[in-house]
Amino acid sequence: MFEKKAKSYTDLLGKTNRIVEGTTIKGTIVSPADFRLDGHLIGNFETKGKLVIGPAGSITGDIICKSCDIEGKFDGKIQVLEMLNLKSKSIVLGEVICGKLAVEPGAEFSASCVMRPPVKNISHEQST
Repeated sequence: MFEKKAKSYTDLLGKTNRIVEGTTIKGTIVSPADFRLDGHLIGNFETKGKLVIGPAGSITGDIICKSCDIEGKFDGKIQVLEMLNLKSKSIVLGEVICGKLAVEPGAEFSASCVMRPPVKNISHEQST
């Protein structure tokens, strides 16, 4: 009567992708899951989850995500549905659109910023 569904392999491992330090990717990354980037991305990034840019990580391009923590470097346009956290060693250049913004002392923030209440869908097509 009450059957439990078996969890998929990815559910058991957690749905966090990771790009390690020393790795460089040129292109576009699209992911439905959370993502941690300690390498370098030259291109665009889109996720329905949380993005963490580690202290050694960097992105040059556009980002669309639900929430984001930046400890490394970002240069481009970022759209965050909920909360954007900038850690003390972070460097953010370009354009920021977010629901909420938290900036730790020491962070370098040289960007235009628009704070909007949460919207149901942010898509790349809406921004162009």
